Parts: sequence; C-alpha cells; structure tokens
Amino acid sequence: MARPAFLDRLLPVPPAVLRRLAVAAVVAQAGIAVTGSVVRVTGSGLGCPTWPQCFPGSLVPTPHPEVAALHQWVEFGNRMLTFAVVLVTGLCFLAALNTRPRRSRLVRLALLQPLGVVAQAVIGGFTVLLGLVWWSVSVHFLVSMALVWLAVVLVSAVDEGDGPPRRLVPGAVRGLVGVSSAVLSALLLAGTFVTAAGPHSGDADTPRLAAGVPAMAQLHADLLFGYLGLLVGLGFALHAVAAPATVRRRYAVLVAVVVAQGVLGGVQYALGVPEGLVSLHVLGAALVTVAAAAMWTGTTTREPMAADHDPAWTEPSAAATEQPTLVERA
Repeated sequence: MARPAFLDRLLPVPPAVLRRLAVAAVVAQAGIAVTGSVVRVTGSGLGCPTWPQCFPGSLVPTPHPEVAALHQWVEFGNRMLTFAVVLVTGLCFLAALNTRPRRSRLVRLALLQPLGVVAQAVIGGFTVLLGLVWWSVSVHFLVSMALVWLAVVLVSAVDEGDGPPRRLVPGAVRGLVGVSSAVLSALLLAGTFVTAAGPHSGDADTPRLAAGVPAMAQLHADLLFGYLGLLVGLGFALHAVAAPATVRRRYAVLVAVVVAQGVLGGVQYALGVPEGLVSLHVLGAALVTVAAAAMWTGTTTREPMAADHDPAWTEPSAAATEQPTLVERA
C-alpha cells in the first residue's frame, strides 16, 4: 500500500503515541458495546425507528406521540458515539501509515479498525430496519467483540516486527489457547441467545427467542464450565513448559476476569436479570475478550524483518539533513 503524499510532510509518529491510540481503540470498541446494551435495557432500540435518519425527514430526535423523548435521545446518543469511535480508529490508521519505517502488518491491522466501525454502523442500521430481530442484535454484538479482539492484537503489534511469528510456548500449548478461544466464541454466542430470550429486547414489541431463558442460560453455563476446564488444563500446561512470566501473568488475569464474569452472570440470573447488571455483564464480556486476546498474542512474538521498511521512504542522507552555516548562506 503506497503512502499518500501528504503523509510525507508530517512528522513520524512515535510508537508510544500509536500504542496509546491503539489502547484508546480497545476502550472505544468495548465502550460502544456497553452503551449499546444501555440502549437495549432502557427499551430505546427503536427510539430512532429509521436509519440513517432518526425519523423520516429528520436526522435528529423530534417530538413524536408514539416514541418517548428519552428513548429517542438514548438511541441517538449511541449513534453519535459511533463518530467518536471512527475518530479514534481513524487516527490509529493514520498513525500506523506514518510510522517510520512503515510496517505493513501494523497498517493492515489499523485499517481493520475504522473499516469495522463502518461495517458496524451498517449492521446497526439493518438491525433497526429489521425491528431489532434477535439474531441481528446477536450479530451486532459479536462483531463488536471481534473488533475488540483485533484492537488488542493491534496494541501487541505496535511493539513487534513484521517477521514470521516465533512461539514463546510449544505448539501444543498454543493450540490449547486456540481451542479455548474458539470455545470462548461459542460462549459469547450463547450469551446472546440468553439475551435474545430474556426481557431486554430493546423494544417492548420485539419478538423474543422462543427457546426460553432457562434453556439458553443452561447452555451458556455449560459452555462456561467447559471454558473454565480448558483454562485449568492450560494452567497446568503453562507450568509444565515453564512458560515466560509475561504469559503466566496474562493467564492469571484471564482466569480472574472469567471467574468474576461467571459469578456476575450467576447473580444476574438469580436476581431476574436487572437492567444494571446486564450492562455490567456486557462490560465483563468485553474484558474477557480483551484478556483472552492478550493471552493469544502473548504466546508468540515477531521479530523485525530485514525488509521491514517503507520503499517509498528512506532515511535522509547526512548531506540532506545538514543545515548550511552562516558563511555558506552568505
């Protein structure tokens, strides 16, 4: 990918700045998933019943006899947050483009962030147009978690090169991390089924998943126990291979977050799924995704390649950077 000419006139972006922007992207992607849950539990999912307009002929909320003003502004506010996420992720991409030397893998990962936000805006629009049908809400949430995962990978890539991955643990252990990550994906999917069968549909008239909350909650719990079992096995494996301290720390964080999320889910179910705990559970899902992604990225590293440079940009020569003396200017 050729660098746009205007970037050559900008100062190089230090890795520390890009790292902060990448961390901000993680927070933004997780945060908008949480605010989306607020839209759902307040029954504001159809506060703006059209898309991209709020009401036909109006981009912003407008007095309407059938839609409460609160619901309109909650949904409209969530839509406006999309622009903040676009800004953060767009800055990530521009910063990655302007790293010196340019890192192709970093640029690709950074580009996925704003593209993903745009895709989410389209998915959100279809969700509204489909009347918040449960499976569209599930897709909307799962794509958010995928973007959170990719944002964590971007954070990790800032400190790496573009060379081939080098394992920090044996292949079998990394395979176990991969299997646990796949089970986590199924666990997140089952969580959306519980939501789809539950009382918080985003709108009072939206049909619910007919399977029922108890059955979906049982499926969700079974997958959680399976995931915890894999994490226990992973812990023994990391100890057996004397994994690096950084990997063990990430594992400990992952286990702590998963256990806390499991306890929260149990309390949430026992109390009849109160609204506040629903949004807190969505936040927990995002934190589990962050921890799992950090665990995955921590099992490998990448060294810089000899060709890790931007062919369109070279280090300026000494002659080009030397400033003329007063005598030479005269």
